[in-house]
Amino acid sequence: MLYTHNHSKICSKSLILMEKNYGDLYLNYRFYSIKHSIFPQNMYFCYIKYNMHMKEDFIKLDSVETYNKLFGLESLHPLVNVIDLDEATYFPTHFTINYGIYALFLKDTRCGDIRYGKQTYDYQDGTIVSFAPGQVAETELQKGVKPKAKGLLFHPDLIKGTSLGQEIKSYSFFAYSSYEALHLSDEEQNTILDCLTNIKAELMHPIDKLSKRLITRNIQLLLDYCMRFYNRQFETRKEVNKDVLTRFESLLDDYFHNGKTQVEGIPTVRYFAERVFLSPNYFGDLIKKETGKTPQEYIQNKIIDTAKELLLGSDKTITQIAYELGFQYSQHFNRVFKKHTGHSPNEYRKTQTFYPTA
Repeated sequence: MLYTHNHSKICSKSLILMEKNYGDLYLNYRFYSIKHSIFPQNMYFCYIKYNMHMKEDFIKLDSVETYNKLFGLESLHPLVNVIDLDEATYFPTHFTINYGIYALFLKDTRCGDIRYGKQTYDYQDGTIVSFAPGQVAETELQKGVKPKAKGLLFHPDLIKGTSLGQEIKSYSFFAYSSYEALHLSDEEQNTILDCLTNIKAELMHPIDKLSKRLITRNIQLLLDYCMRFYNRQFETRKEVNKDVLTRFESLLDDYFHNGKTQVEGIPTVRYFAERVFLSPNYFGDLIKKETGKTPQEYIQNKIIDTAKELLLGSDKTITQIAYELGFQYSQHFNRVFKKHTGHSPNEYRKTQTFYPTA
């Protein structure tokens, strides 16, 4: 059995360790209290105040209620909430969140840093950052500065069986990471705020048979505007985007010409995204916006062009060429080549002039 600081008894298989350090004990106690809601609210808030003096807190954000309690916000719905940190009553200064819900925040002021992995988010005043289930982000707020942000939190269960649930993967910005925040004009900020206002109005409305549909459709409208504004951002950052495209093309040439295919296999989109310091989703959207082709199409085209050169400019066997291009099996190479050219590698070789005539 475990005892909290005020000697309340805790009996649970979930709590099997107790450290002498009160911080560790309170951390275990907090996760249990959030999940099962068996402890008085004042005890939870005592923990929050205590934790503000600790260096860092790790939070598994698997419910909207967890975030509401973290900042002392009112809960309007178990699966969704529109938040305004002006209304918050508690402000932990350094914490890491493992997201189990979707979150989107419009930052009114720069009040600290958000880190995704080792990189710091590219945001100033009037920017949007977003997170999806499975992502981990660290937040460090500036001391003495009250954070100002508005945003939306919603659980994946809210959108199951809805059009938004079917299309949520198309909102690729949820997988964007460092240096990829959405920068908004004043007019765009007002559009986002109007959407949040409409969602909150639905949350305040008495629940009826249309509530879920109206809430999820308003959320989808908000996400559609975010997609539009990201497309605008790609357009306004064309010079930067061209630098990324040039770097990608150079890396792609280097990968095939320096024998990396034989060591590392067929290149992936992630491989190139990491080398230009972007997330795969942001990198993919940027390349598609600039060229009309996805990075995967770029890679496939490079494979086919290199294969044609080897088929017509050497006497290597199909198996040797397949290996040189990074394929583990020549049958796989044959299928890919025929899909793109309409001919098998052998057929292509026979229909073309092998050596140019003098």
